[in-house]
Amino acid sequence: MAKEFKDIAYWEGLAGRLLDLYVPDGAGPWPLVIWSRGSGWLADTGRDDADVVARRLNPRGFAVAGLAIRSSAQTVFPGQLRDIEEAIRHLRTNAAGYGLDPERVGMFGESSGGWAAALGALTVDGVRAAVAFCPPTDLLSMDAQMLPGTLQEFTRFPGSPYGHDDPESAESRLLGGPLQERPELARRASPLTYAGQSAPPCLVLHGKGDRIVPYGQGELLYDALATAGADVELITLPHADHGPWEAFLTDPAVKRDAVTVSSNEGKETGVRPCDPTWETVLGFFHRHL
Repeated sequence: MAKEFKDIAYWEGLAGRLLDLYVPDGAGPWPLVIWSRGSGWLADTGRDDADVVARRLNPRGFAVAGLAIRSSAQTVFPGQLRDIEEAIRHLRTNAAGYGLDPERVGMFGESSGGWAAALGALTVDGVRAAVAFCPPTDLLSMDAQMLPGTLQEFTRFPGSPYGHDDPESAESRLLGGPLQERPELARRASPLTYAGQSAPPCLVLHGKGDRIVPYGQGELLYDALATAGADVELITLPHADHGPWEAFLTDPAVKRDAVTVSSNEGKETGVRPCDPTWETVLGFFHRHL
């Protein structure tokens, strides 16, 4: 049985800034994985599915925190990054009371939660590894990478613009205005901007059939980190759409024909077949935390 701490206010005074924490029984201190579920930044529900992650990770000696950051209705960027920073600071500062090891912190998330994981790992001190499923990584290039015919799925009303560049898109709401009219802020909100040699190890999983966050977003982050000489792996799922995220690890149809490529210190492996499972995620965190 894990110890559970619910509704932890990591930054008092505003809604949306809450953590749920699942800690293995025993003295610890335990390495910590911070999970965030995606919502397109439209809801402060990042804690959702943290219990699913904890059921897999707690028995293997990892504490899990479910992280909610404020939605785009509550704040605009960089408010969400400030939330990520403060949540990590709170958990590391209070690690002894929770039974955590403040020097072994990783991040894990999907979609906009994958964005939070990647952005946190690349910008916040103290994060040692990140796993990101289908993350937006370069906001300005998303429409150009969309699969044929998928931009029409973003229609607001007849005659409106389409896609992520739409003034009412999730990305435009994150920035507080039309995405392409705020290029500098969009770059600041893009994990790709911070890819460098000092980046912690990153594992990215992305479906080639993703109709919401195009596969090229995961590929761009992999290429940037590999070019910089960082430790990075990209698992490509040819038959996967934009989730459901756990199917990337459990559904044979979704995982069929998956391949992986990795790079360490600028040395890249060849593309090879793989079968992503929960052991893939656990093995990654074991190696780096």
